[in-house]
Amino acid sequence: MTQTQTAPRTGATAETKPAPRPGTEVKGPITQNRLATEEGKISVAEGVVQKIAGIACREVSGVHAMGTGGTRTFGALRERIPGSSGPNVAQGVGVEVGETQAAVDLDIVVEYGVGIADLGRGIQRNVKQSIERMTGLEVVEVNINVDDVHLPETDEGRGESRVS
Repeated sequence: MTQTQTAPRTGATAETKPAPRPGTEVKGPITQNRLATEEGKISVAEGVVQKIAGIACREVSGVHAMGTGGTRTFGALRERIPGSSGPNVAQGVGVEVGETQAAVDLDIVVEYGVGIADLGRGIQRNVKQSIERMTGLEVVEVNINVDDVHLPETDEGRGESRVS
């Protein structure tokens, strides 16, 4: 009737977390013990994860800008104010951070001519790897919303008529 009889089978006691059962191990190099150690608990703020995700997303070739139309406009105005801190690397990034996991939502503008599906997979891979490597959090999903396509500007053809 006591729970100590079942503890050897599950590897759990009232004070410790259960050991993973066969077939339920966490995939990849991230394990729960990276954030909870004998010395104490490590917590990562949402703003930290937002910045890491924003920088990692911008590192991928084919991303022109981040954020929806309104946030990009506001960001451009903010950058022009003297004394501002410069561009907001977390613009266009939404995150949910738990004790051991994180989920990321990205709003991006892509360069014209780039394969969106391939670009999306590259962004997902880079963002996930960067967050997991730097924070120890398991990234459960990276959702990407493509809000716009940046068209190349041709100064040579502006103002000229296509017909003579």
